[in-house]
Amino acid sequence: MEMETDNQTEYYYGDEYEEEIDLESLHILSIVLYSIAYILGTSGNGLVIWITGFKMKTSVNTIWFLNLAMADFIFTFFLPLSIAYTAMGFVWSFGWFLCKLNSFILVLTMYSSVFILTAISIDRCLSVLAAVWAQNHRTPKKAWFTCLILWALAGVFSSPYLKYRDVIKVNETMQRCSYSFGNDTDLHAFRHKALTITRFLFSFLLPIIVIISCYTAIGYRYSTIHRKRSFKPFKVIVAVIVTFFICWIPFHIFQILELKVTGDNPSLYKVVVVGMPVATSIAFFNSCLNPILYVCMCQDFKEKLKKSFLKVFEGAFTEETTLYHLSSRRSTVQMESLVGGQKIEGTNPEPK
Repeated sequence: MEMETDNQTEYYYGDEYEEEIDLESLHILSIVLYSIAYILGTSGNGLVIWITGFKMKTSVNTIWFLNLAMADFIFTFFLPLSIAYTAMGFVWSFGWFLCKLNSFILVLTMYSSVFILTAISIDRCLSVLAAVWAQNHRTPKKAWFTCLILWALAGVFSSPYLKYRDVIKVNETMQRCSYSFGNDTDLHAFRHKALTITRFLFSFLLPIIVIISCYTAIGYRYSTIHRKRSFKPFKVIVAVIVTFFICWIPFHIFQILELKVTGDNPSLYKVVVVGMPVATSIAFFNSCLNPILYVCMCQDFKEKLKKSFLKVFEGAFTEETTLYHLSSRRSTVQMESLVGGQKIEGTNPEPK
């Protein structure tokens, strides 16, 4: 039995268990979630792009969130192809170019999102652990340069999908947008496994290790200082990161399980057949959640709803300078004590 799965909504496994498993209900669920994600994702992320790109003052934070919104917007913009593909029973009627492009775009935006979230976590960590250094080196220009590198890196990891995704003719009347690894069965299995493991390592496991390490260091630093106010930007980005990985964990789990499925293990086969559409739907739905989180994470939510969206997002994306001032004041006090109480000019510069 042949199994073809990826985050391009293809989870057609053959006809062996179609009578035993109600795949139609799962496909309807997928279509509903994809449609909601498309409507909310294009409108919500479009609003974030408009505000962070054209209405707010450019800062490192707004650049991070702008690029994150761009990735989600592009992802949701291409969802109608996945909606139509699922509604048509996974019969691809849009040609080989859109087959390759759609697969490439969906994987590209997945990689770029997780890379940007990782970069934000590293940036936040440096802002806490090396506040003065970060104040002098964190610039919008460098943030844009970093984002360009991350997008290029995401493109490199996504490039195999341009090569190996193609329109496969199933019979005289049916064709699918699927993997085309060649006729060699062993080579097909090897390349499919290589793509799956690479995606798991670089779009999930390694990023989450880096992110957890960053916020562990931030938590430890916070435990050593006393602050009267919380950092709203930290709460927002933590919520975004946690939501992202919660939504994508099931997908990666079922992708790994799918590699273990053989004809001798029908029970696991059924689990993957049922679980993969649900996991994919949840992963896709993540693309519309960030704008909702940006609004809901603002303080006094009901009051914020009465204000303009610009004020809401300004509150969510504002640059946090409290920790820098704390670090700078501490340095100033130490210098004053060394010179007998005489303050040295330049030891407490104002943030840019």
